[in-house]
Amino acid sequence: MAIEINGVAHTFITAGDYQRSRAFYRRLLPFLGLQPVLDSDAIYYCIGGRTGFGVEAPSPQYAGERFVQSRVGLHHHCFRARSRADVDAVHALLASIGATIVHPPQEDGYAPGYYSLLFEDPDGVRLEINHVPGRGLLAEDGVARPVGSAA
Repeated sequence: MAIEINGVAHTFITAGDYQRSRAFYRRLLPFLGLQPVLDSDAIYYCIGGRTGFGVEAPSPQYAGERFVQSRVGLHHHCFRARSRADVDAVHALLASIGATIVHPPQEDGYAPGYYSLLFEDPDGVRLEINHVPGRGLLAEDGVARPVGSAA
């Protein structure tokens, strides 16, 4: 018997430079509509839109390290936007604070109308914000299929 989960409760990342990352996320997360519920010298955590996202300070032996996307573990985190205009607004915010933009807002071929922005936090953690019209599934007819299955 299988269940159907009700979304992702939260994602936490560990920063190499916590103070710099906390300053970045203090600008980004509230702009995305996530409200801070914990802001301390060790954890910054926000919730909203059925999403929780947090950043925490590293263990002392890992302080100063940077994220390497191709290593085992997290590849990237993607926030879902309600419109293309929201993706563009996040791009404007990121440009104003000097964030690293991997690719500006563009249509990608993952699904019809898939529009996304890929960027990095101060430690190089890759983040994406996307908008996919309709139900946002990666199938033209709106039917989700396991990876590798035929249409």
